[in-house]
Amino acid sequence: MITSLHPLPSLRRLAMGALSVLWLACPLHGIAQEAQDTLVLDLQQVISLALEQSPTARSARHSFLSQHWNYRNFRANYLPSVTLTSSPYINNQINKITQGDGSSLYLRQSQLGADLNLSINQNISWTGGTFFIKTSANYHRELSSHTNMFSTVPISIGYQQSLFGHNSLKWDKRIEPLRYTEAKKNYAETIELVSASSCSYFFSLANAQSNLEMARSNFASADTLYRMAQGRYKIGTITENEMLQLEIRRLSEETNAMDAEISLEEQMQNFRSFLGLAQDTPIRLVMPDTVPEFEVPYAQALELAMQNSPDPVYYERIRQEARSSLSYAKANAGLKADIYLQFGLSQTGSTIASAYHRPLTQEYGSISLSLPILDWGRGKGRVRVARSQQELTEIQAEQGMEDFRQNVQKVVSQFNMQARKVHIAQLTGRRAEHRHTVAMRLYIMGESSLLDLNDAISERNNARRSYLSAMSTYWSLYYTLRSMTGYDFYTNTKLSEQLPTN
Repeated sequence: MITSLHPLPSLRRLAMGALSVLWLACPLHGIAQEAQDTLVLDLQQVISLALEQSPTARSARHSFLSQHWNYRNFRANYLPSVTLTSSPYINNQINKITQGDGSSLYLRQSQLGADLNLSINQNISWTGGTFFIKTSANYHRELSSHTNMFSTVPISIGYQQSLFGHNSLKWDKRIEPLRYTEAKKNYAETIELVSASSCSYFFSLANAQSNLEMARSNFASADTLYRMAQGRYKIGTITENEMLQLEIRRLSEETNAMDAEISLEEQMQNFRSFLGLAQDTPIRLVMPDTVPEFEVPYAQALELAMQNSPDPVYYERIRQEARSSLSYAKANAGLKADIYLQFGLSQTGSTIASAYHRPLTQEYGSISLSLPILDWGRGKGRVRVARSQQELTEIQAEQGMEDFRQNVQKVVSQFNMQARKVHIAQLTGRRAEHRHTVAMRLYIMGESSLLDLNDAISERNNARRSYLSAMSTYWSLYYTLRSMTGYDFYTNTKLSEQLPTN
């Protein structure tokens, strides 16, 4: 009968064989990867690549450029505009001509004409009116009688304005600078959020690669233990139940390895798509070793967020827009009056010189009034709707700012604890790796149960995932905090983004 001491030399040889198999399983995969033209990236390189060519970053640049040109168009409304117009014509047809006694005759007309008009317009923001200066010259020739006629306006000065209307120039001067400031801060925030997204994609891919590495290692280990168990089962040192457990674990780990390959391919495609890379580019990630440990003062973070975040500007803008809508509703509900004044000089003549000789003065003024007598309450209803919307916007803005402050506090609190969590996860991973090694050795020597080995493997896998998750959370919070405050608390420097201008 074989005693329990006899299998030990054989077990030691099997153990050495198992370690050899485990040692060969992973390096061969790494060599195969490095043999190709692999793109090796660390976290900062991924962020730089994303800021340069990712679709999200490019979309942010074009979105800002759109707002930039809208703002330049707004500013042009308050600068003088110079316009030159001309409408030459030829008329050679039979037309209906009304006579002095009211009768009409169909007469053939043969005419040639041209005009030239030059005007300078200046909008006045504090009144909402427009001041203008004009000069014009008109030429008319009767082709049948060969007669010429010139009409000129050497200079004409005028002003037009709605007296009780909505002054859009005044409100735009309040709203559009806020909109442009919001666009600049939105761009800076989006750039930092692209960095935060880069961290998420980086660690999602790193986690998928780590899961595949663990799955292959676990399968190699399960396969080795199963083969060892076949020999031990034959000599009667393990039970049939334990033998079946090892076989089931081997099959389960093989399935996990296949699932991990599929998951890695999916994450790799998402990663390449985010960075705008070709879908056949092989990639290997280099994990950061440590994270910087520093505290972020909440009071300073909130002050910087109020200065640099687009949220406070956004809430002020929607307040001004609601007030503008109320002003517009009031202006269109009551008396409307438009005034037009013009003073200038004019003259006519058969030659261009005579048309400028001793010009005569001309004055023109008009005022148009409109007062709704019976509109069945439509104007009053629009005013009430606008006032209600304005009050609702005020409430939403106040609540939004309170939520914004709380969000800053939450992010700061989470970040201040995250570095410690990373350190704990790293230490836990080392201990779990060591326990796995010990549990494997004890099981091979027959001094530990399969249940204890499975617990050790599960703890090691969970520890690796927890470490990657803690690292991902840290860097995402780091760049989220930068996006909210426009400040790098690690280097104590204000962030300055190069705004695109073309």
